[in-house]
Order: sequence, then structure tokens, then C-alpha cells
Amino acid sequence: MTSAAEAPNVKHIVTKYLPESIRPRERLAAIGAPRLSNSELIAIVIGTGGRGVTSLQMAEKLMGTFGGVGKLGASDFHDLAAVSGIGPAKAAQLIAAIELGKRAGSETASSKKPLSSPQKVAEMLMPMMRYLEIEHFKALIVNNKNQLIKSVDVAVGSLSAAIIHPRELYKTAIRANGAGLIVAHNHPSGDVTPSREDIVLTRRLAEAGRILGIDFIDHIIIGDGCWLSLKEQGCL
Repeated sequence: MTSAAEAPNVKHIVTKYLPESIRPRERLAAIGAPRLSNSELIAIVIGTGGRGVTSLQMAEKLMGTFGGVGKLGASDFHDLAAVSGIGPAKAAQLIAAIELGKRAGSETASSKKPLSSPQKVAEMLMPMMRYLEIEHFKALIVNNKNQLIKSVDVAVGSLSAAIIHPRELYKTAIRANGAGLIVAHNHPSGDVTPSREDIVLTRRLAEAGRILGIDFIDHIIIGDGCWLSLKEQGCL
């Protein structure tokens, strides 16, 4: 086998010249993706390294630059593309892979299983919402078995607030023939302590649901690896 030292006139270190035992793709085939490190998985996604570095070293650089895989997953395309050795093509590959992972996680959690508890809702939303740097507000419209009919992105706010209109929110639920409504938003700080505005909004939405005959089930706040149910807090 040709070693890295024997590779002729290469401008940068090419992974194929490394021993098979440390090549990320070969390790994935041999032992499976779950046993690979985050850096190894990222290296497979970006495919190649840059001048003087392997794809694995480039992946480790990305992890260090963005502060871990979670922060990398929430990064902006332009921020990724600006990293030396990444550029638009690798940035696009990373963004696409991250988005597929979020969608797969969401589909697995919500595939017609009833959203029967705040924990079930949090498990579905956590992968896509925990690292968002701006407040996002979602509505989950469910049938009379609490199965998800439709997920709606209602509003994107500043870091401190998102503006929600109960009339428009319930109009969407009625059009989808929903029996119940669950809402959720993230706190970019990671702290799920509800604000006064969170509590007031929850009570407004619950009252509107009672008037319209649509069950307002819960309001979930998503933080960094944690969540809070305003129903469980006695705010409904």
C-alpha cells in the first residue's frame, strides 16, 4: 500500500494515501456510521481536504471553529463558505447533509405516532430548533388522536420576541381540519424559563381555542437540550 510519505508530488495530503484503518469512508464501511466520530462523519460529507490537510483535519478545524457539531449544524451557509478550504461547494454539501438529518429526525419522531405528551413534542422539535439563533414559532395541528396533520412555521422574531396573531393561527388550523393545536418556540439563550410575554400569549391562544372549539393542547419552549411545557407549569 502506498503511504503518505511515498505519494508522488501531491500538493496536499490526500486521504487515499493514508492507511485504510484510519480513512473515514473505509471505517464507516467496516464498523458502521454510529461508531464514527463527528469529525469522521463531517470528513465523509466534505469529501476532500485542502492544501496541506486531509478531509479529517479539515473536519476537526470546522468543529473547533464553530464550537462543536451542534453549533456547526446551526451555522449559516456564508459563514461556512468563508472558512479557508471549505468554499461554496463544501458548504452546500454540509448544509444539505445537516438539513437531511434534521428532517429525518423529525419524520422519525412524528411518523403518525400521537403527540401524546410534551416530551413527544420536544423529541420531534429538538433536532431542528435547539440551535437556532433567532426565535422561531411553530404550530403543530393535530387530529382527534393527537396525530400530526400539519406543521406550520408561524413566525420568526428577533432574539427576544416573535409576533403571533391568534386569528391567523387558528385560521390555519381550521383550514387543515385540525382538532387540536400545539405551539412551540425556541429560546436562543438555551434557557427555557418562560417570559411574561410567553405566559400572556399562551393564555390568549388557549382562550381563542375555547371560543373556536379547537383544543389548545400545549405551548412548548425548546432550549439547548431541554424543554418546558407551559401546560405543566399551570399556564393554561
